[in-house]
Amino acid sequence: MRLGKKLLLAFCIVLVTAGFAMAADVVKIGVYLPVTGGNAVGGQLELDGVKLAHQEMPEILGKKVELIVIDNKSDKVEAANAVKRLVERDKVNAIIGTYGSSLAMAGGEIAEQAKIPMVGTSCTNPLVTQGKKYVFRVCFIDPFQGAGAAAFALGDLKAKTAAILIEVTEDYSVGLASFFERSFKKDGGQVVAKLNYQKGDQDFTAQLTEIISKNPDVLYIPANFAEGAIIMRQASELGAKFKVLGGDAMDNPEIVSIGGKSVEGFSFTTFAYAPEMPNMNAIAKKFTDNWAKAFPGKQPNALSAVAYDSYMLIMDAIKRANSDDPEKITAALAATKDFPGVTGNTTINATHDAEKSVGIMQIKDGKRIFLTIVDPK
Repeated sequence: MRLGKKLLLAFCIVLVTAGFAMAADVVKIGVYLPVTGGNAVGGQLELDGVKLAHQEMPEILGKKVELIVIDNKSDKVEAANAVKRLVERDKVNAIIGTYGSSLAMAGGEIAEQAKIPMVGTSCTNPLVTQGKKYVFRVCFIDPFQGAGAAAFALGDLKAKTAAILIEVTEDYSVGLASFFERSFKKDGGQVVAKLNYQKGDQDFTAQLTEIISKNPDVLYIPANFAEGAIIMRQASELGAKFKVLGGDAMDNPEIVSIGGKSVEGFSFTTFAYAPEMPNMNAIAKKFTDNWAKAFPGKQPNALSAVAYDSYMLIMDAIKRANSDDPEKITAALAATKDFPGVTGNTTINATHDAEKSVGIMQIKDGKRIFLTIVDPK
């Protein structure tokens, strides 16, 4: 019996040791994105981008990279809980996410407390990284995006007057509207109307009727793609003549199927990638070609690209740090300079935000086309 117990104990020690060895040979990357709920379409596009990047680089420093994906359900509480599970249960080395600035703010607080580096995908609100040591992002921020939209409205669209329609329960919409208004006014434009709506609203005729009465040159809608398409459809039905401009949350292939002909001519700011953009860099071309193989029949967009870049940025930081230790990854992320990605070169500045150009896209003949790149001052 004694010999049997000794053998059993030795066997258990071997199993435990093997388990630790296996765990040490894996780098865990947590991903929290909205796969269900109001932001599900954008979240799925980003998840596909992360999966493609992982497919291309499944190992780092001789270790297997494991993706641990949790649906944040487009909800702030769920986003915080998702990051908490990734940190406490799954013991991740770094985190990617998320589509939706409000969700990123909720999750970022947990990552910061746990001292686990987090790279935001398309969360553009300045508050996401404000005062954070461990939270970064690979996208531009809304002051820059809002200034880019204002510069395009004033310069390319020749707008002198603008109206703004804001989704007041969404931090992204409120913030972006404010930055657009500030830049538009500063550079000589006049805001003639500013109205609000609530998340989930389907009837915008009252707001649009008032806006039409003010006769603006352009209507700025920092909305998500579904509500934005409905707004444009109803504006068209009311006989609106103004041009419509939006933000990166409108960069979605579904906008044409929802809005139909009413979205024709609609322009929006987004990250500097589109599958048909001219003078595409080599990394963007590789991404586009590999996407076609991985997701046949499904069109990539800037959300997919920025999520792909988020994964690759973390891999680059781990490689430069020569370690998967969260503290060393954090230090390497903070030191990122001119990282080459699908959406252009990324430098992480002192506030942990990405310095990069703003792309402008437009719906023309029912298709999303890449117009130009702006670098507002």
